[in-house]
Amino acid sequence: MSEQNFFIHKARKRFGQNFLIDHGIIRRIVRAIGPRASDSVVEIGPGQGAITASLLEACNRLNVIELDRDLIPILKVKFDRFEGFNIHEADALKFDFSALQLASEKLRVVGNLPYNISTPLIFHLLSYRNLFEDMHFMLQREVVLRLAAAPGDKNYGRLSVMSQYHCQVENVFEVPPECFDPAPKVVSAIVRLTPYEQPPIIANNPAHFAEVTKQAFQQRRKTLRNALKSTLENVNSDQLDVDLSLRAERLSVADFVHLSNQVLELTS
Repeated sequence: MSEQNFFIHKARKRFGQNFLIDHGIIRRIVRAIGPRASDSVVEIGPGQGAITASLLEACNRLNVIELDRDLIPILKVKFDRFEGFNIHEADALKFDFSALQLASEKLRVVGNLPYNISTPLIFHLLSYRNLFEDMHFMLQREVVLRLAAAPGDKNYGRLSVMSQYHCQVENVFEVPPECFDPAPKVVSAIVRLTPYEQPPIIANNPAHFAEVTKQAFQQRRKTLRNALKSTLENVNSDQLDVDLSLRAERLSVADFVHLSNQVLELTS
């Protein structure tokens, strides 16, 4: 097999693969990330290595996580000469990111995330947020709009609340379909998530806060009084500061934190 044919890999729908091919966009993404020589970077879904090459030129240590076993030899041939390059054949949804941390260093995460698993993968990554300096992702534009949405916006939901509680969220720029092969039927966007050292407002019980948020948005057309019926079963609702006649989409992140803290206080 010739080297040219070796590097040909047809994108697979079951992996949600759309390979980035626009060199101008690649340079713009890398500038937005701003990798430094001292950084320890983790790339999820490197594909054929479009961004990988630029990252390795800038940083000394790069771990990549790739599920498609047919891409592994391609990536090894291209990048094994770099001393700090390590490849992990694994499912990012199940990956233990703490295994990549050396001492107390912070990891920087980069990824062109498959559209079909982007939301559960973001929740998985948020569970490791204390390990990360920042995260830069290419996502379907609608997912980025959900991440950055404000209360009252149609895109505002559980993903918005949980992401904004843990991170500063920045919608960086959009990437049109023609920048990929094959071209997806949607517009993509780059988002930057920067975990807080400490959230601006503290949930006294993060697990309870997460559950209240989840329940509130599970049936988002219901009022909070109905959506949170089981949570508020032993609470005198007159003592709550939050208006239970509202729907979840009207509450800010701070409102959800305050509601969770107050329910716990009244039931303790």
